[in-house]
Amino acid sequence: MPIPDRRGLLIILSSPSGAGKSTLTRRLMAWDTTLRFSVSATTRPPRPGEVEGKDYYFTTREDFMRMVAEGRMLEHAEVFGNFYGSPRDPVEAAMLEGRDTVFDVDWQGGQQIRRSALGKDVVSIFILPPTIADLESRLRGRGQDSEEVIARRMAKSRDEISHWAEYDYVIVNHELDQAENDLRTILSAERMRADRQPGLTEIVRELNREFEAR
Repeated sequence: MPIPDRRGLLIILSSPSGAGKSTLTRRLMAWDTTLRFSVSATTRPPRPGEVEGKDYYFTTREDFMRMVAEGRMLEHAEVFGNFYGSPRDPVEAAMLEGRDTVFDVDWQGGQQIRRSALGKDVVSIFILPPTIADLESRLRGRGQDSEEVIARRMAKSRDEISHWAEYDYVIVNHELDQAENDLRTILSAERMRADRQPGLTEIVRELNREFEAR
């Protein structure tokens, strides 16, 4: 297998519910089909129609906690009695192939990933809505949630937004096409950073040899 030009990146996308993160993630992955999405592991049982390895990696509580103890979870949390987390092994395999991995996690998950051994390869991006009224309108526009659920999501959004300054980049999603273009620009620029292009050293050596031969 040829040596990749660079190590893959860990791209963390976070936002309050309704800010457009899921749509932007789908668009980003359609733009670059080499991107892989980090599939979470969970201890909850599969729901009808869910596929192992596509929707989640389904595991026992014992196996999940063993992976945590062995450092094989980049981040994890307990939600309503079930554990969810991002397995490290598939991410490292993608990195060695030069492929970037996209994570859809909240600020707490993002912090855990940044503190992990792979933290130097993290690029974190927070998506903000233009206004709170716009955020609530998007949640209501889904037509999926009750008033109680919408109120709970709005309350959680305030906490999520309060962590915006912990991210490398912040995109205000005024308009979806522009926000997508901003995401592409960030990813393209991060891939071109000098410390992420291991082949540059040899290129410069060759340029110097050419100078010496003149």
